[in-house]
Amino acid sequence: MRYLGIDYGRKRIGLALSDEDEILASPLPLFERKRPGAELQFLDSLAKQHDVGGFVIGLPKNMDGSLGPMAQEVMRFSAELRRITGRPVIMIDERRTSFEAERILVAADLSRKRRRKVQDSVAAVLILQRHLDQQRPARSETRI
Repeated sequence: MRYLGIDYGRKRIGLALSDEDEILASPLPLFERKRPGAELQFLDSLAKQHDVGGFVIGLPKNMDGSLGPMAQEVMRFSAELRRITGRPVIMIDERRTSFEAERILVAADLSRKRRRKVQDSVAAVLILQRHLDQQRPARSETRI
């Protein structure tokens, strides 16, 4: 089954897609939010196009583990995404993914302008890959 990873943002939504074997996450072009609600139809269409079985979205917890206003917004968005697409939505802790994405892009020697354009997609890859890596031991045990 394929998963679509989401780094939710108010201006841009970073996206990543897993392979069918649920091993590797790859970046997709980010979605620029221009009109309210368009992102839900876009994600539904993208899920159909790539035969996605579910979504993995980063839940932005505070460093102490509490849920702030942005986490509440992501939870509402996730519920609406589930309702519109009929697909499961898995929320995982995304603490430090933006920092990790920035560190990776700086190490790759990308300009500040280029980093700004791809950081959300890299964060979506990190979110989705974290989920895939967490699921791998469970899948390996059931296949043996």
